[in-house]
Amino acid sequence: MATKEFSLLPEPVAPVQTRYRRIHTAIPVPESIPALQRMRDIEPRSMGGQPPILWDHGDGACISDPYGNTWLDFSSGVLVTASGHGRREIVDAITGMAQQGLYHAYCFPTEIRAQLVEELEAWLPAPLKRVFLLTTGAEATECCIKLARTHGLAKGGPRKNVLVTFENAFHGRTMGAQLAGGSTGLKGWLGEPDPRFVQVPFPDGFRQKDTRFAVFEAALEAKGVEPGAVCGVMAETFQGCNATLMPVEYAQALRRWCDAHGALMIFDEVQAAFGRTGKAFGFQHLGVVPDLAACGKGISGGMPLSAVAGTAELMNLYGPGEMTSTHSANPICAAAALANLQVIRKDNLMENVARLDPVLKDGAREIARASKGHIAAHASIGLVAALQYVRPGTTESDPEPAWEFVRRACQRGVMLFAPVGVGGCTIKICPPLVISEDALGEGLGVLRTIAAELT
Repeated sequence: MATKEFSLLPEPVAPVQTRYRRIHTAIPVPESIPALQRMRDIEPRSMGGQPPILWDHGDGACISDPYGNTWLDFSSGVLVTASGHGRREIVDAITGMAQQGLYHAYCFPTEIRAQLVEELEAWLPAPLKRVFLLTTGAEATECCIKLARTHGLAKGGPRKNVLVTFENAFHGRTMGAQLAGGSTGLKGWLGEPDPRFVQVPFPDGFRQKDTRFAVFEAALEAKGVEPGAVCGVMAETFQGCNATLMPVEYAQALRRWCDAHGALMIFDEVQAAFGRTGKAFGFQHLGVVPDLAACGKGISGGMPLSAVAGTAELMNLYGPGEMTSTHSANPICAAAALANLQVIRKDNLMENVARLDPVLKDGAREIARASKGHIAAHASIGLVAALQYVRPGTTESDPEPAWEFVRRACQRGVMLFAPVGVGGCTIKICPPLVISEDALGEGLGVLRTIAAELT
């Protein structure tokens, strides 16, 4: 992945004034530069990768700085603020719990934890009926790895310890999550590859043209992995570097393969769950139910909370006090999550996502068309789309125009996070689930113009 920073030199831009966007200063705002520079001087370089804009407050699908500029938010703070910025029900839940005087409880029982796990249980299809609350998506995926290895040891002994994941996968930045990740560039710090973590091609139809399940089996055979040694297979429902669902036939063949060989099927739903794809969980598009699902991001509307959902057998592998986390089910985070999930249901936000799905699909297609071959891969499901800049006629990543695309979008009042994925060439479009068709169309029009300019 490319390592870049946006310039802190203010650049005059054309004023923007619409219902959803207002830009009336240079970008970055000159008055913001001392604070931005202080952060660059004190924090690690890795924290400097986003557009140099001071976020101050938000409202629905818009985000504003302290200087009167407002952006249509096509980032959702990296797919988190599902029910929108400043949502009153979530704010009231947070302040109400804080005013109650309870802002930490470890694993001691609380009423709010009981309410949240009951709410989550109602979202889950059988046999996923137990929920473990954690803090981050990486913590959730690591918990899935732990349970898969523990289950494999119990069922097949020490040899059943191989976890299969996918090339270009991203499961988090902690050690186990990066061992499971599919980017060699992100896990070079780990040293020699661990033979118990094996990656196979992800059937995205772009970098891996052959999407038949036979490729999965052939890849394991080529790597010398016996099916009986596999304790689990973990896949993102759609990979962070794109927005392509695993093909239905592939997913169903994988479910049968896991059943036949005693391996757990695990979906990393950190980006996909709670309405982002138009369904409660991304795997519901595939006609399968995994044994474990890792959730995060959109679960809480902005507070640090994640969850692992699984079968009773798997979630009870560890006894009382043996699988805990210091900030698990933090009461304030739990209150925010409960309010967020209730808003998604009450306001029919999944229906809104399903209704806007074709709008975003058409918009992504038009943006790619306007790029005249520079955006060679585009995909969209629900309210997440991915545009991959490559060198024309190849699948080779081309990060420079992708970064320039994000820079220009922010100058014109459309907030995007920095390019991600293979070679840092992918632009993700993922607005809050509350966005209107009018706002979505306006932002897509801006991005289409930028794509044409960059040809």
